[in-house]
Order: sequence, then structure tokens, then C-alpha cells
Amino acid sequence: MNYIDPLFPAQREAQLRYLDGEYQVLKVGDVVRCGVSGSLIRLDDLKYWNVDKQIAYASAKLAFEDMYPA
Repeated sequence: MNYIDPLFPAQREAQLRYLDGEYQVLKVGDVVRCGVSGSLIRLDDLKYWNVDKQIAYASAKLAFEDMYPA
């Protein structure tokens, strides 16, 4: 790293189509936004999404709470 490199590189938001067990990249990026909390999720860490709603979840807890509201 040198003095020109940013401390935190800019993260580009990807656009995905969520399918059963996989996703299709429509717009290349590094992160997606959680549909419930709005937090950024790295594509490497993306594990939970809803095919019908076409949204990603940051955690299993958020996915469960969105599917089965109290």
C-alpha cells in the first residue's frame, strides 16, 4: 500500500437476480444491500436471499424475521 491508495477502497454495489441456490450477476460489484437492515453485504459473505422478494439478507435471523414477522 502506498500513500495514493485509499485506506478503504470504494465498494461498488452489485445488482443481482436471486435464483434457487445461486444468483446471477446483472451489474458487477463488490457488495449488495440487505433488504431489511440496509447494511452492505460482501458478495463473498452473501448466504441468504429471498427469490420471491428478490432481496438479500445480512443474516439468517433477519431472513427468518422477514419471512415470519411476530
